[in-house]
Amino acid sequence: MGSTIVLPIRDCYKSSIMVYLNFTHLDGETQQKLIEMSRKDVEDTRGKELERYAKRNGYKYETLLEEEAQRNLYSYDYVFNI
Repeated sequence: MGSTIVLPIRDCYKSSIMVYLNFTHLDGETQQKLIEMSRKDVEDTRGKELERYAKRNGYKYETLLEEEAQRNLYSYDYVFNI
């Protein structure tokens, strides 16, 4: 039996979402799922702001979104149940 990771995804405008992951299955597919969830979170909360910034400064929106999604993963609180 594996451990469980609990990730609360918090936003100052929305309620928390709890994501439960089996600690023994942090393979590439699971990591991709986490980055996609983070990407959606960033897009929902700061997408328009990033889009304006990208246009104003000549950056690609998709690249900025991907970078912010990766940074956003570090803002989550991790809880390990063993």
